[in-house]
Formats: sequence, C-alpha cells, structure tokens
Amino acid sequence: MAFSEPGPGTTAGRQARIWEPRGALVNSSNMLKFDQLNLRRGPKLLFRQASFTIHPGQKVGITGANGCGKSSLFALIQGELQPDAGDLSQPPGLVIAHVAQETPALDTPAVEYVVSGDQELRSIEHALARAQQQGDGNLQASLHGKLDAIEGYSARSRAARLLYGLGFSPEQEQLPVSSFSGGWRMRLNLGQALMSRSDLLLLDEPTNHLDLDAVIWLEGWLRAYQGTLLLISHDRDFLDAVATDIAHIEQQRVNLYAGNYSAFEKVRAQRLANQRASYEKQQQEIAHIRGYVERFRAKATKARQAQSRLKALQRMELIGPAHVDAPFYFSFFPPEKAPHPLIRLEEVAVGYDEVRVLQHVELSLAPGDRVGLLGPNGAGKSTLIKLLAGEIPPLSGNMDAARDLRVGYFAQHQLEQLQLDASPISHLQRLAPAAGEQSLRDYLGGFGFSGDRALEPVAPLSGGEKARLVLALLIFRRPNLLLLDEPTNHLDLEMRHALGQALQDFEGAMVIVSHDRHLLRITSDQLLLVAAARVEAFPGDLEDYPAWLAEQSTRRTPGGAGKAPNTMALRNTRKREEAEKRSRLKPLKRKLNELEEAMERLGEQQAELQAQLADNEIYSESQKQRLKSLLVEKARVDALLDDTEQAWLAVGEDLEIAERDG
Repeated sequence: MAFSEPGPGTTAGRQARIWEPRGALVNSSNMLKFDQLNLRRGPKLLFRQASFTIHPGQKVGITGANGCGKSSLFALIQGELQPDAGDLSQPPGLVIAHVAQETPALDTPAVEYVVSGDQELRSIEHALARAQQQGDGNLQASLHGKLDAIEGYSARSRAARLLYGLGFSPEQEQLPVSSFSGGWRMRLNLGQALMSRSDLLLLDEPTNHLDLDAVIWLEGWLRAYQGTLLLISHDRDFLDAVATDIAHIEQQRVNLYAGNYSAFEKVRAQRLANQRASYEKQQQEIAHIRGYVERFRAKATKARQAQSRLKALQRMELIGPAHVDAPFYFSFFPPEKAPHPLIRLEEVAVGYDEVRVLQHVELSLAPGDRVGLLGPNGAGKSTLIKLLAGEIPPLSGNMDAARDLRVGYFAQHQLEQLQLDASPISHLQRLAPAAGEQSLRDYLGGFGFSGDRALEPVAPLSGGEKARLVLALLIFRRPNLLLLDEPTNHLDLEMRHALGQALQDFEGAMVIVSHDRHLLRITSDQLLLVAAARVEAFPGDLEDYPAWLAEQSTRRTPGGAGKAPNTMALRNTRKREEAEKRSRLKPLKRKLNELEEAMERLGEQQAELQAQLADNEIYSESQKQRLKSLLVEKARVDALLDDTEQAWLAVGEDLEIAERDG
C-alpha cells in the first residue's frame, strides 16, 4: 500500500503520513448510494425518500439543525441502524474509520493505543508473534516483508506525529491511556481513527475538544487525506478549509451542494429567496381561490365552478415557507457605565502555587477594545482570562480595576453553576426580581427558550442549551468587560452566527479565546500572542497564525530546521505548567473518584430495587404497601443517580479544561 506525503498548507514537522485507500475502492463509481431511503428514530421521521450519492475522494460536510439526524446518518452508514424503507449501498470490503465515544481506562501507552488504529499492522504483528513462538522462519520472513510493504516499521513514528499534531507532548506518548482526562482521551480516539487505513472516515464534531493549534493541524491532515470523508462540524472556517461538498439536512431531506460551506451558504440563500417568492405567490393564489369558493359555493349557478376550484386547491402542491435555521437573535444591553480604562496591568506576574505562568504582563483595556488571544496549548491564555476575571490574584505587579467595572465571564465551568432543578426564567428572576414575567420570557426567546421551555428545569438541557442560558444570564447583567473562554463549545452554527452578530455591536471591551476562527475574525480588532510566559501583540493577522505555528513547530521537532532557541526556558516553562496542573487537578481528580464511587453504590442499589420489582409476587394485593415503598425508593435512587452522573460529567469537563488550558 502506497502513501502520500502531506500536501501544501500542512503544518511542517507535525503532519503524519496519509495513507491512500485501496485502488479498487478509488476506482469505484460510488462510495455510498442512498436510494429513496426513510429513517426513523422512535416516532420521529428523520429522512424521507433521501436519494443522493457520495463518490470516492469527496470530503462532505454534514450540516443541519440539532436533532435533524446528522449523527443518525453516521450510525446508518456503520450498520448500527437499518433504514425503514429504501436502500443504502456500499462497496464490498469498505473500511470505515470513526472516532470511538468511549475510551477504557487502559494501561496501554498513548502511542501504542493510537497505533492500534492500524488494524492491518496489528494483524501482521500478531501473526508474526505466533510465527516466532512456533519457530516458523519462512512465515516470519513473509510477514516481515508485509510489514515492510505497508511501512509498518515507521508506524510508531507516524503515531507520534499524530499525537504531536493533536497537542500531546513527547513526554506524554508513553503515559498510560488511563492517566488522561475525558477530553484528552477523545483526542487519543481521534488519533486512532486517523491512524486507520480507511476508505471512509466519519468525524462527528472533531474540533470540540481541540484548541486552535490542533484544529489548524487537523485541517492540513484532512486536506491531504486520500479517502472519502464525512464531517459533522459547526466550525465554518474548518468546513471551508476541508469540505469539497456540503450535505444539508432539513425538512427530512438531504440536499447535496458542491463547494465548501461559504459556497453552500450563497446557493442556499438564493434558493430560500426563490422559495419565499414562490411561497408568497402561491399564498396569493390560494387566497384568491378560497375567496371565490366562499363567495359562490352557495349559488346554484356557480356551485360547480366553486367545487372545481376547491378540488384544485386540494390538489395544489403546497410550497412550505422558507425555513431559516437561525431561531436565535439577541443583542447586548449597553453598559450602564464605561470607565476609562476598565482595567490596567503593570509588570504583572500570574500563576499557581508561586509558579509563574506569565510575567511582565502590560495590558490596558478601554471601552470598545476587542482582543483575541492566540498562543500554543498550555501557554497561559485561560490563566490570563482568569486573572482579568478576578478568579486568581496576581503574584506580583500592579492590577488596577475601575470602581465601576462589571465583568461578564464565560467559561465552560460556568455551565455547571446553573441550578439544575430551576428553570431558565427563574434564573433570570433572581437577577431581576422586579421584572415582569412576559418581558423575561421575550428576552429568553432570543436564546431559543420560548414557550414552555422557559419554565422547564435546566437539568435535562444539552451542553449547547446550557451554554445559551449562561450567555443569556451573562448578557442580562449588562457587563462593560466581556471575558469569553471558548464560548462556542457545544454551540451550533446558528447560535454561533447570532453570538458573532451580537458581539460586533457590543459597546464594552472584550477579550476572547476561541478555536472558532470565524468568530475571532469578525469580533477581534487586536490579537495578542500568549507564549513563552509573555503577552505581546501578534505581528500579523489571523491568517498569519498558521505560519507562525509552523515555524515554532519546525524549531521544536527533531530533524526540523533548527532547535528550540532556549532549551532552559522551555524546561522552566514545562515545570511551571506541570506545577500549575498538579495544583488544579488534585482536588478535581479526588472529587471525580468520590463521584464514581457514589455512582457505583447507587447503581448497585438501583439494580437491587429493579430485581425486587421484577418479582411477580410484589404485585399481589398483599404486597401493595411494599410495592409502593419500593417504587418511592426506586424514584429516589434514580434521581440521586441522575444528579450524581450530572455532577460527574461536570467535574470531568472541568478536569478536561484544566488539563487542556494554562
């Protein structure tokens, strides 16, 4: 099997070799063919008579509103779901790679876990081990030849480059999988999928757990990938860079558009405009026919014509109104006060446990400033945000905040400060007890919490819905300084669009960290680089950042253009980062273990109660009181287990963020 080197635009020194799919599949006319396919999940019809074809080598972005069936489409392709009608055909022997959602707590080193994605390699290695045990020299020679043919001897080097591209340090390659938190294990799963010799690669929101550096690296890798790619993503810049086609799911249909996401938006906007015009014209015709029928259906001389018009109305194929997928619209209230400057840092050092992550920081923020933070993973971007938010104090230097400073701070851990048993409107009422309920409901409607959704508990909301609510609460407080740390995680394209539009009109100051380059591009006027313990102006624009990353990567990669300019400084930086992580991770890991033990105990109680309720004797008249008690206890344990699982997920996400950011 041949391989190709990464194409132009990939990140030097970090790009792993990309394996080509097998020739038989490349020459096949169809990779996936959907023919009049219907698919349901429970009572909900996701696809109705879907007919489209994916050809070999296409890179197709899958878009559509939440719940439209994007992930179900992947499950269908993998054989986990079966169509209710119609057919899906695939070439025989198709090798499909996808990112596993579960990662067992293995003792396997990270690099070996990623290598396992190459199943052909593992198969040859296992056969070789058996041949060695049996002393079969001829078979060993044959298998060594196969290893050489598939470049098996360089597999671990390829896996190491994948890990490096995804943000792992060389020291982490040999750490056991069990030592990584949930988000980093998802990166390992992504690396394992990329290591696979796949004909078809399925990626569902691959950038959710990545920082900007890793997102840019993954773009280059996917552009060079020779197989067929189906990609679900809410990152429009990522889709623009990778996708050759867009499959948009709406109104139970799948429409295939040629070109990247920007091209799709233009074509769809024109189609929606045409559809709206046709719809309005048809509504006028319907109104005219109905008026005629109502006027003349009672007159004997006109009854036949009226009946004919009525039948024509019934036969008319109704054109649905153009559904624009963005139900969100909101704006920031103007700040009540705008002191100048809002906050000033002079010769500030900040870190954890006396270990300095950043030092000599000089920064002044005034109303209207819009600052985007760039920098490598772990360099201190989140640390700077926390300093500005007042969550951690400076270790030295002067930090002066205006008396009327009002900070709006968004970070992923803010989602877990929501009260799970309270409703969105009750959260708002705590902030504005005197406000009328209708005005609060109108406000929440702009964030997608309309009707009864404003009154329902927060607990069952998805991560994206919770993020929307936190944004709504943050905006309601009328901040004059916004601090946003990865605000688009879990947000879909429509909500990202609404957030970007609102931020452009915000009158206060803003500092943002985000792997969503489109959001950074439309909201930031100034870019600061956080690297090597310093905060400095970035000498370029956002389009120059990948080149800066490539230069830094080449310096640090063995065999690159040069060595790191200051080895001692790098070692000191690594020590600072490790000390910081230890101080933050220890209580989180302890809490995670406590919650896991509680979940195990509650799970055992739940199983015992289920076993008792499965006994037919419990439903006899004489056991009525005991049955009632068991049901009450079962409901209590179920609720406790749900709450504990929610808390476990929250702590796990906090742990992931703490391990990811500086």
